[in-house]
Amino acid sequence: MLYLNLDPNFKPFSRGTSEISHESFIFSGGEVHVKLKDFLPHEQVTIVHRVNSSADLMKVVMANDALQRAGHKDISLYMPYLPYARQDRVMTKGEPLSIKVFAQIINSCNFKRVTILDPHSDVGPALLDQVEIIPNYTFVSIAFGRLSTDFGIDMSEVVVVSPDAGAYKKIFKACENVGFKGGLVLCNKVRNLSTNEIIKISFDGDVEGKNCVIIDDICDGGATFLSLACLLTNAELVTLAVSHGIFSKGLVELLDHYDDIVCYNNMSGIEPLIGHYSNFKVLN
Repeated sequence: MLYLNLDPNFKPFSRGTSEISHESFIFSGGEVHVKLKDFLPHEQVTIVHRVNSSADLMKVVMANDALQRAGHKDISLYMPYLPYARQDRVMTKGEPLSIKVFAQIINSCNFKRVTILDPHSDVGPALLDQVEIIPNYTFVSIAFGRLSTDFGIDMSEVVVVSPDAGAYKKIFKACENVGFKGGLVLCNKVRNLSTNEIIKISFDGDVEGKNCVIIDDICDGGATFLSLACLLTNAELVTLAVSHGIFSKGLVELLDHYDDIVCYNNMSGIEPLIGHYSNFKVLN
């Protein structure tokens, strides 16, 4: 298996693997360009990339075309975060169905397999051809393990918090899969559909003196988790565990409210263990 790592800082399969060298740049008109330097057309190739922007998407598409023209027939894509997965319905008149548009572009590449991690909902994977989903089970198990090893916490005393109804089913399944038998609390979240602003957030459950873990797929600006932290002030210890960390508004305020933040796919570029980020852990 060969890997084409489009981001030199993201090589999750680098150990014991062969890599196709390449160069990429952007023309002055804004056009993304990819040029391969190795040619082994009979090998299977996996394109590896975090798609965080339209330019990243174009880089994937261009790389796929370059590989095909070089003679590669068996090409897959490893893209842990599924862009536009949160835009999986038309909320107001005049909006596109963004995830469908994105899926159509990916499907046009005719990948042998498209691997994603912990997608936001079932809609995105349903629209992608040849999709393979990596569930959050392993990540959740590692996050729980940190509570035991790093903090010496008895897992029977842990309460898992689901940030909204949409995440509850997936979190319940993950907890069941890793053998967690503690409490599970569901939050109720109300948003303004036009602005996406959180209007109200609440939950029913006793967390006083408990060790709480909030599990979710994505942390973007962090408004949901900051609101939740204010409701958990009487908890003993509060951990935030997210599969994909965008952290578009940084981590400083979040780390002021959480004892520990664990992230699997860190998309932010923020490095852990530096100054204020000492309680921010990246697992991949």
